[in-house]
Amino acid sequence: MKLGQYTTADSEGVWCGVRRDDAVIDLPEAGEAAGVDIPRRTTDLLANWEWERKVDLAVEYAAETGVGVRDADSVERAAPVTDPEKVVCVGLNYRDHAEEGGNPIPDTPVLFSKFPTAVTGPDSAVEWDPDLTEKVDYEAELVAVIGEEAREVSPEDAMDHVAGFLVGNDVSARDLQHGDGQWVRGKSLDTFAPVGPELVTTDEVDDPHALDIWAEVNGERLQDSNTDQLIFGVDELVSFCSQAFTLTPGDLLFTGTPPGVGVYREPPVLLEDGDTVTIGVDGVGELTNEFAYR
Repeated sequence: MKLGQYTTADSEGVWCGVRRDDAVIDLPEAGEAAGVDIPRRTTDLLANWEWERKVDLAVEYAAETGVGVRDADSVERAAPVTDPEKVVCVGLNYRDHAEEGGNPIPDTPVLFSKFPTAVTGPDSAVEWDPDLTEKVDYEAELVAVIGEEAREVSPEDAMDHVAGFLVGNDVSARDLQHGDGQWVRGKSLDTFAPVGPELVTTDEVDDPHALDIWAEVNGERLQDSNTDQLIFGVDELVSFCSQAFTLTPGDLLFTGTPPGVGVYREPPVLLEDGDTVTIGVDGVGELTNEFAYR
């Protein structure tokens, strides 16, 4: 299924829904009519016992009765997950990307984090103060969403703890990232973690390690690779993280970016006011954001 968060002119805040072709099913509304309690936010839904069965019941009821069925053109998409407890990111996880920056191939995953306040949704603006940073860059990424608490899980069991996948853009302020000596500030500016368009559940992704991934800036394709180039797969990453800290439902795991980022191009391609970036992952979707000074 494709699970997202949406708003309408008459709704109070976001609500989670399932996108089906040209329709979006309002899960809390359809669930209430069907006698199934479904939270409004995705993070709360994923933490709910047997959440998939409850969603299936709400979707089936909506299909039979029309309750909660909304035209897709009448809703606005928000980030599919707006309040993750953690946003965990992996650096240098594509061999060619590590090499293009002159970095050694890591023996173990290189982790860093973004603050949850960086998360924004599809079609929203990524904004920054040009007096703070002058080197804003794009990074196409496959993002795994945790669906079940994971603590000290094995790689063999790790995918049981993943709800699905998003398209992500690990937007980076390169001057802050490289100037600070550590990456958190340069990666965590507000709006610097756009994700979307919807969470595609694992049952609809045959192999997360065989997906085309790309980035286009103003229509020009600058990153073009496949997740078969990942050094550490999603299962390895979830297991590795869970040995150190607990992953909880709704946590986002950015799995790394392929070669072609702007800072390493000749000449460099850094983002400016008015630019548009589209990130695509085959089978997961496309994420488009405008970039703007504030």
